[in-house]
Parts: sequence; C-alpha cells; structure tokens
Amino acid sequence: MSRLNAYPAEMTNTQPRQGNGTGLPPLICVVDDDESVRDAISTLLRSVGLDCRTFESGQDFMRSGLGTSADCLIVDLRMKGMSGLELQTSLAHAGSILPTIFISAHGDEDAKARAAAGGALGFLSKPFEERELLDHVNSALARRI
Repeated sequence: MSRLNAYPAEMTNTQPRQGNGTGLPPLICVVDDDESVRDAISTLLRSVGLDCRTFESGQDFMRSGLGTSADCLIVDLRMKGMSGLELQTSLAHAGSILPTIFISAHGDEDAKARAAAGGALGFLSKPFEERELLDHVNSALARRI
C-alpha cells in the first residue's frame, strides 16, 4: 500500500484518499488525555497510511497551530483542562472548519447533541471498533478533498 492511500482498497467502499494536495498523507490529530488511547489510535491510523499527531490536551493541540492544516481531529469528550467541546468551540472561534470526531467513555446525550450542533461528524462510544473509527475518518477526509 502506498503511503498516500488513506485505506487499503479492501477496507473502504470509496476510493483511497490522498493528502490535501500536498502529496503527503492526510494528517489526523488525536487529542486524548489517556496515553494508551492516543497510542492505539495512532498505531491504527499509521497502519493504514495516514500521518498522525497526538496531543495530551486541547491546550497542547491549540498551541500546535495544526487547527487549520490538519485533515481531521479525533478528540475525547472529557479531558483534564479543556474538554473536547471547549476545544471544538475554540477552533470555531479561530475560524477552523476541521472535521471532528468525538470519542468518549461517557454516553452523555446532551454532550452528543452539543457536539453535533457544533459540526462534529461523529461521536463514538469507547470502546469502539477499529473499522467504525476508520469509516468516520474516511468520511472526514472525503469532506476535506
């Protein structure tokens, strides 16, 4: 599989994606205060040819400057410091239209509704299936190309 393919062809119903015109693989940013979750998602994304950067907090992500250049954001709903919803709001105020997928171990319906109202593409409950996450990422990348 080429590093430019977002998925091996057998993993998706759509054509493999390429980066945002840069010739580089799409960049997915993962924000979660649980290191094991960050590592697992990063390993999965890299295994299908995506570039991945991980962040322990929303503040770290905001300081990175990747809010306008990343292709997709995967963010935990509840974290120490800035929550996923607060990060979504901060990005919107900064003018970012970054496709966002929320993940959470807490099935808070109000939070899901607020995330959706803020433009989230999906909301996955932990634990989730790898395929389910990859399908959401593929949808996000389809919106960026």
